[in-house]
Amino acid sequence: MKCVGLDTVAGRVLLLVALTCLSAGGFLWISAHTYGLGFPLDDAWIHQTYARNLAERGEWAFVPGQLSAGSTAPLWTGALTVGNWLGIEIKAWSYFLGGVLLATTAWFCGQWIALRGSNMWCWKLWVGALIIAEWHLVWAAVSGMEILALTLVVVLVLAWLESPKWSALGIGALIGLGVWIRPDALSLLLPVAWHTFFQHRHQLRQAIATLAIVGAGAVILIVPYLIFNHVLAGAWWPSTFYAKQAEYMVHRSVPLLFRLVDQLTSPLIGVGVVLVPGIIITSVLAMSQGAWRRLAPIIWALSYMGLYAMLLPVNYQHGRYAMPTIPIVLVLGLEGLQISVWPVAKNMLRRVISRVWLYTIPVLAFTFWLLGSRSYAQDVAIIETEMVAAARWISVNTDAGALVAAHDIGALGYFGERPLVDMAGLVSPEVIPILRDQVALSKLLDSRGAEYLMTFPGWYPWLVERAYPIYSTHAPFSIEAGGENMVIYNWRQEVFAP
Repeated sequence: MKCVGLDTVAGRVLLLVALTCLSAGGFLWISAHTYGLGFPLDDAWIHQTYARNLAERGEWAFVPGQLSAGSTAPLWTGALTVGNWLGIEIKAWSYFLGGVLLATTAWFCGQWIALRGSNMWCWKLWVGALIIAEWHLVWAAVSGMEILALTLVVVLVLAWLESPKWSALGIGALIGLGVWIRPDALSLLLPVAWHTFFQHRHQLRQAIATLAIVGAGAVILIVPYLIFNHVLAGAWWPSTFYAKQAEYMVHRSVPLLFRLVDQLTSPLIGVGVVLVPGIIITSVLAMSQGAWRRLAPIIWALSYMGLYAMLLPVNYQHGRYAMPTIPIVLVLGLEGLQISVWPVAKNMLRRVISRVWLYTIPVLAFTFWLLGSRSYAQDVAIIETEMVAAARWISVNTDAGALVAAHDIGALGYFGERPLVDMAGLVSPEVIPILRDQVALSKLLDSRGAEYLMTFPGWYPWLVERAYPIYSTHAPFSIEAGGENMVIYNWRQEVFAP
């Protein structure tokens, strides 16, 4: 019987699937043995709450009966809804979707590096394996978030541009579809324009016509997205678009250069750092040959992180907003490595440098995979013992109609199932203008008749002085990470009556 070799498509697909199961499964195994399975950030529970309400009630709402645009990624929420309809356990379905996205991204990165000239099957397999082992991307795959869905769109658009017969309408539609995953996908219009200009630099009319078709393809899907948000919340973009910028506006006081460096270094924490020389080599070679269009991926990555540096300069949760740029680092870095290394060179210095560079990559990838798995397990433990635990306490110890004010609403919405005031403004847009004004927030809670406040004390020091603590998680994981325990306060004013 003929064996399926790695030089065949079927063999490479099977290997990538197996590696994905090992890599993502390893993260989950370590998490299960640290505290348990869950999600490493509270936002994942926001998607799950929308998905459950859509599946069970047929409404796009976080709080049942209240339509809202608090989900930045409607397409991802819709994919989670399918799992609810099928009756599949929600975490298992989320992990499955993340694994599929990770393996698919790995496969198309292999096709991408082939289109850029590294067509040997071993290079396609190597870049795919590196994608699957990259700890940020594994974290994203089992995070319950839309990160890898956007990453896949980025890879598909940039790889498709390398094809001699790329479709302007198709790429435009793909970007429009990406906006339903995150509005960030709009940034992909820039590398498409860059590539088109240099591809038709002597045919300006052709370039303009091509970009018009790209725009038309994008508009077909972007307009319904804008209408969708406007119908739900009276604004063209999701509530998160406005709330996040308002919440982190204080970070814009840091000099722009420092903010940009912070964004640029985030995806390099891991194997990416040793591939930077490869990116430089690839870029210099493209410029020396006048192949400026081949710089489109770098142009996108720099502009994308530049936008975040200007508008949302945060780097929390291992730089999750910058994670879609990681495949660019790996693909272009390995392309430059292939051009440069010669492990059997007669020159000893070149031979030694080549071998050290080649051997460092898998060693560093595995080392950071181990470190990343521990970070993931700790992240999950914090969410489970703080946000989820507090939300479960709310569901058991408060009246069904009690109004709860909270900053982290994901787990609270899913497990607490109480009316709420979202102090981050995601599903309570009226909070956005006063996000950092604790006096105004206090008046809002009073006017709305809030009964409970759920928060980390350090986030609202003035507010918690007015409230009476009635529950604390007392869990060790957040404290060990340098954080606090979640506390639930009684906000009802009669508590303070003489």
